[in-house]
Amino acid sequence: MNPAAEIDFAFLEEGFSAKDVVEQKINESSMTDDRDAFYVCDLGDILKKHLRWSRALPRVAPFYAVKCNDSRSVVTTLASLGTGFDCASKTEIQLVQSLGVDPSRIIYANPCKQVSQIKYASAHGVQMMTFDSEVELMKVARYHDNAKLVLRIATDDSKAVCRLSIKFGAQLKACRGLLEKAKDLGLDVIGVSFHVGSGCTDPLTYSQAIGDARCVFDMGDELGFNMNLLDIGGGFPGSDDVDLKFEEITAVINPALDKYFPVDSKVKIIAEPGRFYVASAYTLVVNIIAKKVILDDDENASDDEDEGTTDRSIMYYVNDGVYGSFNCILYDHAHCLPSLHKKPKPDEPMYPCSIWGPTCDGLDRIVEQCFLPDMQVGDWLVFENMGAYTVAASSTFNGFQKPDIHFVISRPSWQCVQFSSADLRAPTEESFLQEMPACCGRESGVEMPTKPYQTNMV
Repeated sequence: MNPAAEIDFAFLEEGFSAKDVVEQKINESSMTDDRDAFYVCDLGDILKKHLRWSRALPRVAPFYAVKCNDSRSVVTTLASLGTGFDCASKTEIQLVQSLGVDPSRIIYANPCKQVSQIKYASAHGVQMMTFDSEVELMKVARYHDNAKLVLRIATDDSKAVCRLSIKFGAQLKACRGLLEKAKDLGLDVIGVSFHVGSGCTDPLTYSQAIGDARCVFDMGDELGFNMNLLDIGGGFPGSDDVDLKFEEITAVINPALDKYFPVDSKVKIIAEPGRFYVASAYTLVVNIIAKKVILDDDENASDDEDEGTTDRSIMYYVNDGVYGSFNCILYDHAHCLPSLHKKPKPDEPMYPCSIWGPTCDGLDRIVEQCFLPDMQVGDWLVFENMGAYTVAASSTFNGFQKPDIHFVISRPSWQCVQFSSADLRAPTEESFLQEMPACCGRESGVEMPTKPYQTNMV
């Protein structure tokens, strides 16, 4: 089965980018009364991230965290590129396996699983799964025929934006007892996993966690386990507008891996990136559906301050909000700031503004304060880097529908995806890295079109 054949997208024409598609869709929508919010997703950006990962972490096989964005076109693209998948539920396993992904490319990375879903994993050949308690070991021993268990350990995630070790992970002092229990139950523990938390601000956290994992490997060796898998989790940034860049993190991870798990140790190393792959691929465009001007009653207020005028503030209401795509503000501690569709004039005054979603809930605030010009109902705002923990958790609360997603990819990028899908080898193999850049640089020889994409879907 070729997963790439199932991707639903439009071709970007030569010389055009996803930003051109955004502009085209705005122009098309502006001719109607609907002017609904919409996404443009550049699947080629996911390919670029894959190449970036392969170069920065050559020893680490990515197992994409499906929970981050489970859009079928995204998962299909990654399946075509040969990634593994971090699944947390029966539904995610079903999605991945429906694309023909082999069970060996799935890790059931939820330490607290429902019994019926453990049975499902067993029946469908998914063997790798995490645990962090004795109760979980007993469930797996009873309901899974051939589990390959990975002990999840707690980390110091105090410097992460989204902490996970308060919910998952065994403390180091508890690990020997858990390994002994697994031995008594006749279970096979093949490795160790951890997650330093999302939005990690201190890369040394990875180094410490890798060292802790080495200690647990040594415990396993003493008890007779053949431990050969290390899972370094996620927490990798998905865009470059962050204080701690991806390559700054990998510059710490690679030496730590070489120190504690050298190549000759024969330990397979995987990770669970989510936002790294999809955040920057998505652009969300929303329309201003209402506005409210609040006049300043303070006669002594200065007309000009550092960032804008203060004689008034403006409340803008748009047609997506925190119950939809901007749930990332509540659930992922995201800070979303818009860019303007129409470039303001050099002397155009800027006003303190807040941006609100369309529902009738006062909690539905997207931006508490930013500075924008005086815009009108029907104008557009653009939010970039909106692929991670947005569409996956959005709802239709208050009857507001989810935005349509327009998937696009350039022909050279599509050729690369097809190349990888046909190759069916591990994503970090030397041949992949050698062949893929040449494929991506291939010229199509097509004359410059007048529209940025083909309307026919593949």
